[in-house]
Amino acid sequence: MTHKKIFSLAVAAILVSASTQALAHFGMVIPSANIIGQEKKSVELTLSFSHPFENIGMELAKPAQFYVVTAGKRHDLGTSLQKTAVMGHQAWQTTCRVKRPGVYQFVMEPSPYWEPAEDLFIIHYTKTIIAAYGADTGWDAPVGLATEIVPLTRPFANYSGNSFSGQVLMDGKPVPHAEVEVEFYNEDGRLKAPSDYHITQVVKADGSGIFSFSCPQVGWWGFAALNEAEYTLPGPEGKAKGVELGAVLWIYMDGYVEK
Repeated sequence: MTHKKIFSLAVAAILVSASTQALAHFGMVIPSANIIGQEKKSVELTLSFSHPFENIGMELAKPAQFYVVTAGKRHDLGTSLQKTAVMGHQAWQTTCRVKRPGVYQFVMEPSPYWEPAEDLFIIHYTKTIIAAYGADTGWDAPVGLATEIVPLTRPFANYSGNSFSGQVLMDGKPVPHAEVEVEFYNEDGRLKAPSDYHITQVVKADGSGIFSFSCPQVGWWGFAALNEAEYTLPGPEGKAKGVELGAVLWIYMDGYVEK
């Protein structure tokens, strides 16, 4: 084999690898609205696991836990989940009636997902936060997950173009210089990224685990801070495999409404 051919194959392998790396995984908890008013007193929630910008879905086993936290109390919603499909793959949905004013944090704790391409398990602790009937307190309270993003900017009633800030926690403590992946949910597929690099934006937190990002589009934005767990799980062949823990938060950016 000539040196030129070897070089060409190496370049091709690098390009394939780069393309694969552009596919960021995101746990997703997407509600039908992130502000609840008197006109509709319930919210539909869809749970999935996917590449949100590229609309490439993956199978989501029934979550280990799904619940809502409000006013410091936790309410289980796992038994209400029903199978559905998102991006052609198994997902889950439910409807939650919202009876009282408050800030509601919906949380999905999934079963470990085996990713053969990365030779590890993925567990994305995923949250979204909605406000109901004018309430506006409690949105910055940690839920107490193994890892989570706590918003420092109110995570609802924001305009596209606003800067959003959050703090990455692991075991309740800030994660210094955490790397946070950011991706837009290109739900209708109308947007195209200029390059693979543009699909998943990346921002680094400061020494206190705090990051900021300005969201340029109307719609749902996902933030995922990924860290390696201190434990392993047995892989398909019984060997110990690493575990990627993701702290994922979804927020919605609105546009101005004309009179």
